[in-house]
Amino acid sequence: MSALLGTSIPVGPVPGPSAAPGGGRTPAAAATHRPSEGSVHSWDLSTGVDGPGTRFVTFLSGCPLTCLYCHNPDTWRMRAGKRTSADDVLAEAAKYRRFIAVAGGGATVSGGEPLLQPVFTGELLHRMKHELGLHTALDTSGFLGARATDALLRDTDLVLLDIKSWDRDTHRRVTGRPLQPTLDFARRLADLGKEVHVRFVLVPGLTDAPANVDGVARFAAGLGNVSRVDVLPFHKLGASKWEALGKDFTLRDTPSPTPQQVESARALFAARGLTAV
Repeated sequence: MSALLGTSIPVGPVPGPSAAPGGGRTPAAAATHRPSEGSVHSWDLSTGVDGPGTRFVTFLSGCPLTCLYCHNPDTWRMRAGKRTSADDVLAEAAKYRRFIAVAGGGATVSGGEPLLQPVFTGELLHRMKHELGLHTALDTSGFLGARATDALLRDTDLVLLDIKSWDRDTHRRVTGRPLQPTLDFARRLADLGKEVHVRFVLVPGLTDAPANVDGVARFAAGLGNVSRVDVLPFHKLGASKWEALGKDFTLRDTPSPTPQQVESARALFAARGLTAV
């Protein structure tokens, strides 16, 4: 979901059905358990992008937002993904469990918007945590936070929460949706004491106004559970996907922020007592 650049090792597109992962449920449990299915776009191993350490990242299809700078517009439609069982995802993740554990990583469910498929997302997080013993992260805009059950959040060690803008009009312009549901979800996470990394995409001429940045910083600092803020420089690496889908990438002439602009934004978060990177 984010625009953060890092190291991503493609694991490949979603394959056909496979056996359940080793070390999972016992045969008796497997006989009574009916795994959920979801629309999956792909999965990757990534480092420095989707949470701490090296992580197995499952990208789900479908998103209620239409962010102007989205670098994965091919994940917007749920029907564009492949119908996949949780068993299949776990089988793939299990192949990398030892490597991920040594690298101090975990598993992240991303998208698209994973809370568009809350049952499937909940099962993935639960089984990644309890069957594979992995640190779990949920990458979300928070717009559908009301769909996250308490059980789902108990199985989530870290939430990567995108706050697109503090200015309401700018948020609607960027995403096509209102900001309030994201703020409500953020406050719920704070009440639960759930660790959060806030992610903020810095777009020159759109989200970079100091008052806008400081508004996000002030809100995040007041929550008490935000351990890190990622200031993500806008980039145009997804422009070709927009073109391939026949969509108009309206930010094609918008420059990426300069290093000085990025540092200025980070300084505003730091001034509120937050760790900004």
